[in-house]
Amino acid sequence: MRLLDKINSPEDLKKLSIEELDELAQEIREYMIDVLSQVGGHVAPNLGSVELTLALHYVFESPRDKLIWDVGHQAYPHKIITGRREAFKTIRQWGGISGFLKRSESPHDIFGAGHASTSLSAALGFAVARDLKGENFKVVAIIGDGALTGGMALEALNQIGSQKRDMIIVVNDNEMSIAENVGAISNYLSKLVTSPYYFKLKEELWELLDRIPSRFLSKRAKEIAKKVKETLKNFAIPTILFEELGYEYIGPLNGHDTKLLIETFERARKLRGPILIHILTKKGKGYKPAEERTELFHGLGPFDKKTGEPIKKPGPPRYTKIFGKTIVELAEKDERIVAVTAAMPLGTGLDLFRERFPERFFDVGIAEQHAVTFSAGMALGGLKPFAAIYSTFLQRAFDQLIHDVALQKIPVRFALDRGGLVGEDGPTHHGVFDLAYLRMIPNFVVMAPKDENELRDMIYTAWLYDEGPIAFRYPRARTYGFPLKAKMERIPIGKWEILKKGKDFEVVILATGAMVWLSFHAAERLEKEFKVKPTVINARFIKPLDRDLLLEILENKPKIIFTVEENNIPGGFGTAILEFIEQSRMFYKKLNIVRLGIPDKFIEHGPREKLLEIVGLDEEGLYKSFSKSLKLL
Repeated sequence: MRLLDKINSPEDLKKLSIEELDELAQEIREYMIDVLSQVGGHVAPNLGSVELTLALHYVFESPRDKLIWDVGHQAYPHKIITGRREAFKTIRQWGGISGFLKRSESPHDIFGAGHASTSLSAALGFAVARDLKGENFKVVAIIGDGALTGGMALEALNQIGSQKRDMIIVVNDNEMSIAENVGAISNYLSKLVTSPYYFKLKEELWELLDRIPSRFLSKRAKEIAKKVKETLKNFAIPTILFEELGYEYIGPLNGHDTKLLIETFERARKLRGPILIHILTKKGKGYKPAEERTELFHGLGPFDKKTGEPIKKPGPPRYTKIFGKTIVELAEKDERIVAVTAAMPLGTGLDLFRERFPERFFDVGIAEQHAVTFSAGMALGGLKPFAAIYSTFLQRAFDQLIHDVALQKIPVRFALDRGGLVGEDGPTHHGVFDLAYLRMIPNFVVMAPKDENELRDMIYTAWLYDEGPIAFRYPRARTYGFPLKAKMERIPIGKWEILKKGKDFEVVILATGAMVWLSFHAAERLEKEFKVKPTVINARFIKPLDRDLLLEILENKPKIIFTVEENNIPGGFGTAILEFIEQSRMFYKKLNIVRLGIPDKFIEHGPREKLLEIVGLDEEGLYKSFSKSLKLL
């Protein structure tokens, strides 16, 4: 019987010896590889956090002590040993457990997380609440070195140091976020790790000073010894940044040495004030394919356990790949084109651009706010920046979109990958708010392509558009496999496309993005079943709307208008149509408008096709909604 089969809660860990914990660590790795090779998930970061997880739960008393994990990419072992061992087989599947931290899932998931850099702020909040209420427990935040590049994490570091609260920060340093880490903070951590003097001084002088019995030292001698120790420490290894911020710095430590981690956490538990423990781990630890291809194995679908090769389903390319190839194609023509991403070169398709134009490619780390304003500066400097950021992550830069870009009408091109329901990553990653939060900003142009050729045309249009910011969003999905046109075309700003002309605009379907062809096919079924001839319009511009076409439709007094979008209904495209009618003073007693989209709630994780079915945005669901409304006329 495996040791793992006996672990149903963190309390079970405390019955094991150090040797048994090491054996358990290997079993957990094997179990994760078995499961994730079948269902996919975040493989490499979780393989690297096993010993860390075991040591934390061995020393601290979760959930009484608050273990607050950043992002969730490193928390699979945490899930497995907190009563979700069997449920782990369902991770990221419809009806199964989440791939991220989720408070409703377990009392051990102290704070929900799917986006990076949130743990330190939350941890400080818990520490302040504890102290004001006179409670007694430990607060531990576990953050990766990649997430530490986020501005929010740095803001929290600053306040934690000044507050002097009793809390522990564990920096899990694997020199990676998703792609290779970038920036001065990454370089600083590397400097801490690689100082050749650090270990020699630690072994000789520091330990000697620590071992001198205090009774042999006067108060003055103790102060001198402490200053000598700190001076030599800062000479050998520049921990002064953390210490000047108010932290007791411990490390760097081998993050795969379970005994060392337990001893360190036991000592840190007895200390007061903010403690920063710097540990070194290997992303993909214990599984050679993940160790060698860490960026790929950050997050992927099912893979062959023996070879590590992803199991690819046959089919047309994804929208991400079309974007990546198209931006390279345009950059060949225009040396002013630069590409910006926030730690997601592979996920956004910009890995192709990085390889071809490394000097014009900028990965800013997990720093979306900076990415947006940085792009604005380059645009004013005469470049043509394309900022490729997932829809859900661009939310984090909302103020920069308004203040630093739109207000100044700066021509930054935004490529929003993962627009709509993303599937297995779930509610923290669904990009279902961008149509609403972008269309409310003045000076923005917002587009959504119906297929791969229109995406290429939109990228081309964005390249030529210099009047202000422009965005195009596309789904996490495969394209239709249409042959690519030989030449891209510029789309007139704000002009829609009539795909199917019906009778006198009697029944009108206004569809956006990935919903266009689904609506078109559902409309063909309507025509056969109901003997009506609906008009289907590709509303490819969410902002500005095609005012001329809308007025023509309304003047014909349609019986019903459907709006279809893969976006939250409140504030989305359908709302924009209602606003247009109100502002145009076009009121008709018999005009019916039905808005179809994502309902006003967070949608759980599962295959994208399943989620579209659940919210009624697959072809069958659209047909049923159209039919039901027509029967009520």
